[in-house]
Amino acid sequence: MSYKNILLDINEHIAIVTLNRPDKLNALNHDTLTELKEVFERLKSDENVFVVIVTGSGEKAFVAGADISEINKLNMLEGKKFAEFGQSVFSIIEKFDKPVIAAVNGFALGGGCELALACHIRLASENAKFGQPEVNLGIIPGYGGTQRLTRLINSGRAAEMILTADMIDAAEALRIGLVSKVYPQSELQSKAYEMAARIASKGQQAVRLALKAIKIADEVSSKEGQNFEAVLFALSCGTEDFKEGTEAFLEKRKPNFSNK
Repeated sequence: MSYKNILLDINEHIAIVTLNRPDKLNALNHDTLTELKEVFERLKSDENVFVVIVTGSGEKAFVAGADISEINKLNMLEGKKFAEFGQSVFSIIEKFDKPVIAAVNGFALGGGCELALACHIRLASENAKFGQPEVNLGIIPGYGGTQRLTRLINSGRAAEMILTADMIDAAEALRIGLVSKVYPQSELQSKAYEMAARIASKGQQAVRLALKAIKIADEVSSKEGQNFEAVLFALSCGTEDFKEGTEAFLEKRKPNFSNK
């Protein structure tokens, strides 16, 4: 299946999803969001895919925001539907049962920042810029930015970014925990692929169970989270990968996971 605004490449259990509207700095319009939803629904059922990388085409932008020409026409009812649709797409990414890495290769503003926030791991190039500039347009973040940014950093810092609409650079994003690694622009894609390959080399039953436990941490109490973790740990003990991984460790050899 081919897409108009997205490039999809799958190689060695790693899918690379590239937002491809370089003339618009990869801005998100309705068609692009629809395609993004379709891509992730396709990848969810592809058992050959273990890890997904999301990035933008070109060297200027990951995603520079939503398409303002679409937003400009909205009334209140349409605005609610607009936000809910974007939220539903990003929720698919956030709840995706395989790890999703954002390789932020430039501007990640508005919907672009919100897309990065929905991914499980965020890597950035040195020229990356992050921001939620919606108040400059008389609106607020609508694709989950007020919620995910507040949980990821802290409420005061999130409020500052959202209410001032100020951009931050990659170094500041790293300092406050918005991203986990920063690389030179020329190395970002290869470093993201290297990380994806390391994850893909592990027992995938354990990777997916661990990801499930990580994602629930924001939704339940610590005690409930630990109870859930114990249940998932028990499930991992019943897998073929558990037996292979522990035996390989004891035998001082590299494990050969079947992902079962």
